[in-house]
Parts: sequence; C-alpha cells; structure tokens
Amino acid sequence: MAPMLLFFFLLFPPLSLQAHCQLTSTPLPLAPALFVIGDSTVDCGTNNHLFTLARADRLPYGRDFDTRRPTGRFSNGRVVVDYLALRLKLPFVRPYLGLSGKVEELVRGVNYASAGAGVLFASGSDLGMHISLMEQMQQVSETYERLELSLGEAAAADLFANSIFYISIGSNDFIHYYFKNTTNVRPLFLPWEFNQLLVDTIKHELKNLYNLNARKVVVMGLPPIGCTPHYLWEYDSVYGDCVEQINNMVVQLNFAMTYMVHKLNLELHGATFTFCDTFEGSMDIFRNRDRYGFVTTTDACCGLGKYGGMVMCLFPEMACKNATNHVWWDEFHPTEAVNLILADDVWSGKHIDMCFPMNLQDMIAHKT
Repeated sequence: MAPMLLFFFLLFPPLSLQAHCQLTSTPLPLAPALFVIGDSTVDCGTNNHLFTLARADRLPYGRDFDTRRPTGRFSNGRVVVDYLALRLKLPFVRPYLGLSGKVEELVRGVNYASAGAGVLFASGSDLGMHISLMEQMQQVSETYERLELSLGEAAAADLFANSIFYISIGSNDFIHYYFKNTTNVRPLFLPWEFNQLLVDTIKHELKNLYNLNARKVVVMGLPPIGCTPHYLWEYDSVYGDCVEQINNMVVQLNFAMTYMVHKLNLELHGATFTFCDTFEGSMDIFRNRDRYGFVTTTDACCGLGKYGGMVMCLFPEMACKNATNHVWWDEFHPTEAVNLILADDVWSGKHIDMCFPMNLQDMIAHKT
C-alpha cells in the first residue's frame, strides 16, 4: 500500500456514510501539521510545566485569548503561530510537555517552544528552567521516532516532509546573555562574532531538521529589541527613540541569517527554507502606526516604570483596558494585534514583503 494511503487509513479508519458526509464539510488542512520551535514569542504553555520565572500562566496574560484564560502565551491573546495554524486549517498547536506521546496527539503538530530559551544553551539561564534550542531539537527527534514506530518509516518521513516547521528564537541570546554580559561573554565576542556564532548554531540545527526529513521551514528573524519598552526604560530614552546600538546588532544578525538560509536552499536538495525579517515587519508597524490603529508604539499595555519597561506584567491591575491600540503588551512582547499583522505578512505579505525567498502561502503551493 502506498505510504500516504497507509498513513490516511491509520489516522482515519473507514467511516459510515453519515460520518463521511459530516467529515467532507470540514476544510482539509493545507499541510499535514505545524511544528513550532522557539522562545516566548511562540511558547503556548511549555513553561507552565517548568520551575522558572518566565511564566505566563496567570492573568492578565491570555485575557483576550479565545478562552479568556491564561494558557502560557506571552500575550494578551493569540501569538503568531495561532493565526498561522488557522490559515493552514489546523488546530492550535499544543505544547510538547503537555502531551502523553500518543500518535493522535502528534500528527497535527507539536509546539516545543520555551520562554527563556536561546540559540545557545546558557542563554536565559538567569530565569530558571527552560528548554534550549538543542533540547527542543532532541524533542523533535523523539517525536519523529514515535511517528516511525506508530506509522512506519515511509509515512513518518512523508508527514515531516509535507509539514511546516516554524522557528522563532534568538532574542534571549541578546537580552539574557550578551547584553547582560552573562559569564563575562562580551569581551570574548565582538558583536559580529557573536552574531556569527548564533548563525552557525542555527544552521547546524536546520541541517539536523533536514536530516529528519523536514523540507518546509520558516525561520523568523529577530524583532527590533532596541525598541522594546524594557530597553527604552533601561537606556532612559527621552522621546521613545529606539536604542540604535542594539537594533544595529539585530539588523546585522538578520542579514547574516538571510544569506545563510539562501545558501541552505542551494545546498540541500528539495529543501524550501524561507527567512522572515521580523525587524522589517515590526518597523513597518512603527512607521505606520496610525494606519494600523495604534495609539502608542512605546508604552507597554502592562508594566511599571517609564514606558512600562521596568518589570514584566504581574497583576491584572497593571494592564491597560484596551490592548488593541498598543504595540507592546509587556516589557518585551507584542500584543495580539501586532501578532495578527505579522502573521498576515508571514502568510501572504499582506502589508509588507518580509519573507525571502517566499511567504508561507507560496511555500505551501511550491513544488520541491
């Protein structure tokens, strides 16, 4: 029996006519599954299971989410991958640490992302426990092994090859490692050397994904970290101007990431990697805040101190009433409204073309 046909029957045994009619009214997914690797930008509950300061399992986090309850997402509502799951006609992806490991829980995708995680193992260690990029990749490998055991080698390979892998990580390597000068790292690496270390590490893990038969991978660049309320407060920005020395380092990293992804597409047969420049997508929002309906691009909806950047969101009383007109939810994370805009740009370039060589919608249609 052909691998895809076998895979279909394993997941969906024969139905009665009535059940078949009900099933056909449900839109078919545009990809078999969505697998998410990353940090707090896409964590959907991993850190709820860990002993760490980086937790979003209390209100007002999640107050505007579908359930109106905190889920572990570092936002007032949905994060980018939630919107992309809807575009793909898939359910919201569940955290790996909350699953039992049954194949039925794995075949539509898994979210491995962990707040505080960095590209480098030591990044974010000041916050407590987290699942680093290397550890998340180990979890991906374990997922693949479980799929092989349940579905067979051919069906597991086919599932990974046609699924979407989404990677959003790297901010904590700056915020909780390089700029904090953890373990006296700054004298050891010039900015460009540190950036190259991050690029080389990500490249290695992308090749590991390829070796697990992943073929469609979205790699997100870093946002304008120098524009976050935390750094506006820490650097005592007078008029809300972004911290250029931080943003310059982010721009240089994103440029190097673009070139690395381009080279991988040439080197790895059948691979479709795309790089989405979150910095450019975010700056478009800052430059056109009126068009997007934002009142402020500097002040966090939830926080204390100037710009709300002194401490993270701790209590519901700290939050503004209307998060939809704020770019920033807390000292580091955007609001659900921003996540929707960025998701639209990743999906189709609706507002600005920030993905190279193609957006996710085109990746779905692209034949390798």
